[in-house]
Amino acid sequence: MSSKVRSFTKGFLLFLNAVAALLFLLACLAPSVDPDRWWFISVLGLGFPILLVIVILFLAGWLFVKRRLALISAIALLLGIRSISIFFAFHPSGEKASAEGRKNSSLRLATWNVARFIEMKRNNNKGSQTRLRMMEQIQQTNADIICLQEFFHSQASDYYPNLTYISKHFNYPYYFFSHDDDGDKHFTGSVIFSRFPIIDSGLIRYPRPTLPDALMHADIKVGDDTIRVYTTHLQSIQFNTADYEKIEKIKEGEDGMVSNSRLIFAKLRRGMSGRKIQSDIIAQVLGDSPHPVLFCGDLNDVPNSYTYQQVRGDMQDAFLKKGFGIGRTFSALSPTLRIDYIFADPYFRVDAFDRIVKPYSDHFMLIADLSLKKTK
Repeated sequence: MSSKVRSFTKGFLLFLNAVAALLFLLACLAPSVDPDRWWFISVLGLGFPILLVIVILFLAGWLFVKRRLALISAIALLLGIRSISIFFAFHPSGEKASAEGRKNSSLRLATWNVARFIEMKRNNNKGSQTRLRMMEQIQQTNADIICLQEFFHSQASDYYPNLTYISKHFNYPYYFFSHDDDGDKHFTGSVIFSRFPIIDSGLIRYPRPTLPDALMHADIKVGDDTIRVYTTHLQSIQFNTADYEKIEKIKEGEDGMVSNSRLIFAKLRRGMSGRKIQSDIIAQVLGDSPHPVLFCGDLNDVPNSYTYQQVRGDMQDAFLKKGFGIGRTFSALSPTLRIDYIFADPYFRVDAFDRIVKPYSDHFMLIADLSLKKTK
């Protein structure tokens, strides 16, 4: 009887291993497929970290029980090596972008989704105290160019004038923040601050039904060279408090799990569809730049995604060049969410990189020190 139990258990585990390996390989296809047509594979791409861990556990388990069966996981991992290489950075001794260790020849670029600085109205509450700490972090970063998403600025006297405050107090005489003076005194969007002259700028509005974010660029004169810096904020999933509660119910297997899952998947599909439109536009625009390109921003998507592959193209991912580990940039939902990026085209050398992991915004600031190797 015990031999039959062992045989059944072995067969069942083998089946589970095969299913996990298949799902893992399908998840690896997510960057290469159309999210509108193959939404199921794109959603699987979000689960790539979990599937990776499961496949590795099967590999380790079979090595102790029956080594030849470990080949199932080993082959899957080899076939998925590219997805693994963009998910995990392998530079434990990579140089950190610190003010003390900064090279004189480096250009420092920082990016941060500041979540409207938490508090928009002048007061002395907890939100305003967090805003002050965020301002101190911007100052301490000492970046030459800093791109901020979900940036808020107001011309109303009882709200914070963040645009003029940062420009005046932190020595950023040049900036590009596009907004229309239409009678409304409150403005939200992305902004590029620079200590070097901005000689040209522009933006492209994404088409409906995506959110009214824009792809912005500034042509910046650095010494004798001109570089083009892009920043943007792509379509988010737009989870609200009720959605987070649904996710917790799904995790705990409570009643309504099917209906809650359906609603969550609908929002995931809608977000992926919007980002596909946006990332296709970005890929085309970046390819037409007459100057060396630096791109940074909040893509609201993971490395194993169509969005990441389209936007990054053949550019360098600063985190992968100098970082180590998963590189989480979003503090909610999952510890594996790297959705903010700094990309540099091959005309640059990435000298150093760092994440500032502090609980101010729901995103972490990214910093990269870069050197221009050659011009176009």
